[in-house]
Amino acid sequence: MIQAREHEQQRGSGCPDNIFLIGMMGAGKTSVGRLLARNLGKQFHDSDQTIEARTGAKIPVIFEHEGEQGFRERETAVIDELTALHGVVLATGGGAVLREENRRRLRSRGVVVYLRASVSELWNRTRHDRNRPLLHTADPQTRLAQLYQDRDPLYRETAHIVMDSGSQSLKALVARLEQRLTQPPGPVAPDDAAPPAPQDAGAA
Repeated sequence: MIQAREHEQQRGSGCPDNIFLIGMMGAGKTSVGRLLARNLGKQFHDSDQTIEARTGAKIPVIFEHEGEQGFRERETAVIDELTALHGVVLATGGGAVLREENRRRLRSRGVVVYLRASVSELWNRTRHDRNRPLLHTADPQTRLAQLYQDRDPLYRETAHIVMDSGSQSLKALVARLEQRLTQPPGPVAPDDAAPPAPQDAGAA
């Protein structure tokens, strides 16, 4: 079982060495990660983009030819490699937390930030994106709500910090995250008490 606070000691003395972003598709992990890395002088990596660059194929094509299982194997190898680096900000794919070994490596090798957004917000951001193979269904909105319900507990289990990525500007969100990253360990902050999924899931 994942231990509760492996890397909280990093948060008490300046910025953590490694910062890993997790969350649903459309939560803003890549945009937040890129700006955060620039502000902190760290290298930015995106696990999905790394997989696409190495295979020469988009994620939906990998899913089509190798299935989700084949993609997850590639994802696990890339996450193992990228989390072993130092001085990085890593944006992970939405399903990265599905495998226990990924959750363990993320949590033990850096500070993990769960960028949370409601199902309705996620749907608005992803509804026109054709690069989301798991939403290629007859009812993608219901599928998105189900994915949220299944994954939200895993995101919360893995994360050291939960940040609501709602309707605020990217710059404001990153500024708040930088403050959270340099705070010493303490009681659960308001962002950690995000509204439960069922309310949004039902609306979807």
